[in-house]
Amino acid sequence: MSGAERLIYLPLGGAGEVGMNAYVYGWGAPGKERLILVDCGVTFPDMDTTPGIDLIFPDMSWLIERAERLEAIVITHGHEDHIGGVAHFWPELRVPVYCRRFTAHLAQRKMEERGADAEQIHVVEPYPETLETGPFQLSFLPVSHSIPESSALVIDTPAGRVVHTGDFKLDGAPVVGEPFDAELWHDIAAGGIKALVCDSTNVHVATPGRSESTLVNNIRDLVLQSSGMFVATTFASNVARVKTLAEAGREAGRSVCLMGRAMLRMVQAAVETGVLTDFPPVIGHEEAEDVPRENLMLIVTGSQGERRAATAQLSRGKYLGLSLAESDTFLFSSKTIPGNERGVLRNVNAFSEMGVNVVDDSSTLYHVSGHANRPDLEAMHELMRPQMVVPMHGEHRMLRRHAELAASKGIATIVATNGTMLDLTGDAPVVCEHVETGRVYLDGTRIIGALDGVVRNRIRMALNGHVMLNIIFDEDDELLGDPWAEVMGLAETGRSGAPLVDLIESETGQFLARADDKLLVDDDKLDAALRRAVRQVAVEEIGKKPEVTVVISRLG
Repeated sequence: MSGAERLIYLPLGGAGEVGMNAYVYGWGAPGKERLILVDCGVTFPDMDTTPGIDLIFPDMSWLIERAERLEAIVITHGHEDHIGGVAHFWPELRVPVYCRRFTAHLAQRKMEERGADAEQIHVVEPYPETLETGPFQLSFLPVSHSIPESSALVIDTPAGRVVHTGDFKLDGAPVVGEPFDAELWHDIAAGGIKALVCDSTNVHVATPGRSESTLVNNIRDLVLQSSGMFVATTFASNVARVKTLAEAGREAGRSVCLMGRAMLRMVQAAVETGVLTDFPPVIGHEEAEDVPRENLMLIVTGSQGERRAATAQLSRGKYLGLSLAESDTFLFSSKTIPGNERGVLRNVNAFSEMGVNVVDDSSTLYHVSGHANRPDLEAMHELMRPQMVVPMHGEHRMLRRHAELAASKGIATIVATNGTMLDLTGDAPVVCEHVETGRVYLDGTRIIGALDGVVRNRIRMALNGHVMLNIIFDEDDELLGDPWAEVMGLAETGRSGAPLVDLIESETGQFLARADDKLLVDDDKLDAALRRAVRQVAVEEIGKKPEVTVVISRLG
């Protein structure tokens, strides 16, 4: 091994936040490393900070500029915060994408929807199968999580073995998918682990994590005891939970109906890839309309308050011909992701007004996390005995607490947020470079930069309203007619009681009548002066300072 070569780790997303996971590993001389990208995820917008935005991605500019050095993209599992960006960035990266079968099914569909080459998605069997790509040897190590066929990555490099956990929990009975196999992980660690790059999401939870299988009896009992129609929502990707719910419905003598495109897609993908072999029979929503309420169970999308999902539409009255009524039961078999509380509570209150019995996750009887808690992370450290621990996947407070946990056991560690490149070649992780990172937005069909001003202007218009003022000059630079204004997002009348539009047109008309010829022929100065005049009227009349667009047209 040449002393000039190094093993690097660079998070572009997911380190310092939850979501948008994208981690780069590289081996070679500085600036010439051959690279792999582990995961390429998204996060989701909100109306407060990113109105109108469809998806949020990590800024991949650093990697795109070095695409000729990229060997492969490797996806640990099918959650959107790990897979959602692949089809969007593949046209610029253009390398093979490797993942397990279930994940590949989801990725291929995304590629097809974006018009990208779905044949670039390659299925890799789990450990001990090995994938060679550039200087790396990779294996997909099965691990339990809240979506089927999740995997850690065993990355063998000239500097030693790295284990990238992906999202994981220590679950020996996950209902669907592979259980956590401590003996297998122990075998992986037998030759020594250079670095454990590890999920940090639940490091602040002091109690050991619980198995998915512990929910089976609780959910079954709740369904059996409930009268009226029973409706449950959970993450569509949590196929194990969907199966548990469906089996509870069947045991209670209810017909089960899945509702929501994401729910149907996930179950279909699990069946087609062999992950699900004994899912209970279900009926379509047309049949469900004819089933007596007490004999019907719906499993629906929208556990996070999404306005267009089935849960929200049911809360507003009806979805696909079905509606809730007094004494029905609605179960949230999910945890509300921070930031989604308002949407979820909106739905809960709407159901409450209908007289529906709402059951949430506050009792912990009907939901368990898919991430390892602090005792589980300690167990992972002990099992792997790595030379160093690099916390990833989590907000800064989570990364910091995880690093403290590792350091307390004498393990070399560091907090590396997005853009912090680490050299893992030596005995401890060392910061060797910082690169610019950030976010980019999918706005309709275009990807825009977070600093491009599009969203900032949209927010300003939403907060302040908008006035468009139009004036026309003839070929002799004489004003042709009066100014006319169009107002959006502002009160129609103000303090004086007169229409705001009329006041704006009157004031700007008087301003133009007083203006000298030098100002009237200078579009830039005239634009600035008219914007000030419009804002002055608005402030005096309605106490708002709107965004103003002045359109100056000159004939001839």
